[in-house]
Amino acid sequence: MAKGPDYRGFLFWGARMRGRSEVIEALLEPVVGGLGYELVAVELLGQQRGALVRVYIDHTDGITLEDCERVSRQAGAVLDVEEPVRGAYVLEVSSPGLDRPLFTPAHFERFAGARARLRLAQPLDGRRQLLGCLGGMHGGKVVIDTDDGRFELGIDQIDRARLVPETGLPAKRPAGRARER
Repeated sequence: MAKGPDYRGFLFWGARMRGRSEVIEALLEPVVGGLGYELVAVELLGQQRGALVRVYIDHTDGITLEDCERVSRQAGAVLDVEEPVRGAYVLEVSSPGLDRPLFTPAHFERFAGARARLRLAQPLDGRRQLLGCLGGMHGGKVVIDTDDGRFELGIDQIDRARLVPETGLPAKRPAGRARER
């Protein structure tokens, strides 16, 4: 079976730095994997007064502060030697959290059936936010079922995407279009 394009490293926000974040991800993947963790994603944000390199890690048993410290020490050593970031930077290692950001098609597929909030790069029918149940991927598009219907979106249409934790409390409806029509 032919393998589709490799979307790992594709970041929705911080996309201007995508090329460099992919380099960082390629450097850190064997380090994080070698320590027994999944490298979820790397974000590279800012460059004016120093960059923020944010590394999301995960593990089936969850992530502890000690896990983040362990990865931070190893990742920091690799970044200091390889210097993929020009100038000063801050390294932040964390778990994706309950409101986990979604970065790749594999993430959207993995969390099909979960509630998510998507912020669109450009308004669609007058709205920039969608709240609903992820339907995975279909034909290379992210599927989300909202109160207003089903949407199929290209990855490039999504600026940010996060899971909505199931707390038992009603989720806030995103700002935008009124419910009544």
